[in-house]
Amino acid sequence: MQTTQSVRTVGVEEEYLLVTPEGGTASVSPAVLRHAHLSRAARGATAEDDRPGGDVEKEFKQEQIEISTHPHESLADLLEDLRGRRRQADEAAQRAGARIAALGTSPHKVRPTTLPDRRAHEIRAHFGYTAGEQLTCGCHVHVSITDERDGVRIVDTLRPWAPVLMALSANSPSWQGRSTSYASYRSQVWGRWPTAGPTAPFGTPEEYHRVVEELLATGTILDDGMIYFDARLSARYPTVEVRVADVCLDAADAVLQAALVRGLADSPAVDQPRTELLRAASWRAGKDGVTGTLVHPLTGKPAPAAEVVGALVEHARPTLERLGDDELVDRLVGDVLLRGTGAVQQQSWRAQGATDDEVVRRATAVTVR
Repeated sequence: MQTTQSVRTVGVEEEYLLVTPEGGTASVSPAVLRHAHLSRAARGATAEDDRPGGDVEKEFKQEQIEISTHPHESLADLLEDLRGRRRQADEAAQRAGARIAALGTSPHKVRPTTLPDRRAHEIRAHFGYTAGEQLTCGCHVHVSITDERDGVRIVDTLRPWAPVLMALSANSPSWQGRSTSYASYRSQVWGRWPTAGPTAPFGTPEEYHRVVEELLATGTILDDGMIYFDARLSARYPTVEVRVADVCLDAADAVLQAALVRGLADSPAVDQPRTELLRAASWRAGKDGVTGTLVHPLTGKPAPAAEVVGALVEHARPTLERLGDDELVDRLVGDVLLRGTGAVQQQSWRAQGATDDEVVRRATAVTVR
């Protein structure tokens, strides 16, 4: 448990697709980044700007960008910050003739363009089609830690619950212009990278770093920036970075991810499943989202998604109550289970007759509302 601070801070990173106002894809991230940086300079430096996060940043492809919030103790402040970052990113995109859409994958068939960046081209050359076809958008939650030992404990504690977090974020039912029958097909595409997905428990920082060093020694990945574990020690901040979620269509769903990660961080550990079983649970979460069955972390058996989500909330409830987050989490979970995740909303629009372009336009409207 955390002992040196009463409230852990949480922050969110989100990746967005860049799209045309009509709903197509837009390969304009260099221009968007220029406009974002000019806008930031025009606002002038403030004390708030010295905190981690707060920037619009490049991603791997020219059809996407990334934003990050500042770290916050208050979930209400986090939501306000995230909505503001979405608006700022969209304003920069509009100056480049585009918009942003919080979609885990594009509804369109896309041939994405690698960023004109040395490292990006090294990755493209080394990983071939896996890198060439990669165009997915995720949501990463950062939760503060007191030290690496605290961080590795959190990585291990979160491990059995990661598939449930993925299910609550599912927002990528399409791939290359086709319906996939998955709620999160992003999780399938992302899993192609050699270090992506669940890991075995680490136990200690020493073991964590030993595993990373041995992965680097294989020569399979270029550097430690390609450690794509579901949860990892951040190389930039004193945080654990949880990377399982699709980017959420609604900003409030991303705040729910942050609330649950923080709630689980100081909740008791449960029995650790073998990695093989956790991979199966992750696959099921990506397939069904919250509309089918999930593997229950406490039993290892299939159960209705709403029951498994409820078990996560109840497991974290003592921490949520201590932080005063329980009522908000209950409401946000209820919202997701009632209206569905972004994948459900996209599928509903399809059922109403929406074209690919219309799905993107509606997603843009929800992203920045």
